Amino acid sequence: MLSDPELRRLHWRAHHRGTREADMLIGGFFDAHHASWDSEERALFSDMLEEQDVDIMAWAIGTAEPPERFGGPMIDSLKRLDYIRIAR
Repeated sequence: MLSDPELRRLHWRAHHRGTREADMLIGGFFDAHHASWDSEERALFSDMLEEQDVDIMAWAIGTAEPPERFGGPMIDSLKRLDYIRIAR
């Protein structure tokens, strides 16, 4: 369980997006990467959570370009999609 209140808030927001697909993509991304984030990266992720799920998902799969403010390592990691668990 996360002890940091900010991380708990981000975790909840990342995992409760409204669709199962968005929960898996955005929540899975949070789970895989949050431990390495500094305060600036947390703030960037928080800002990204204010965007529409369809936009975030489009950035992840490469069908749309993210706004410049989101460009960089976080979006590069989001595009890898290696954090999504798929039942087989």
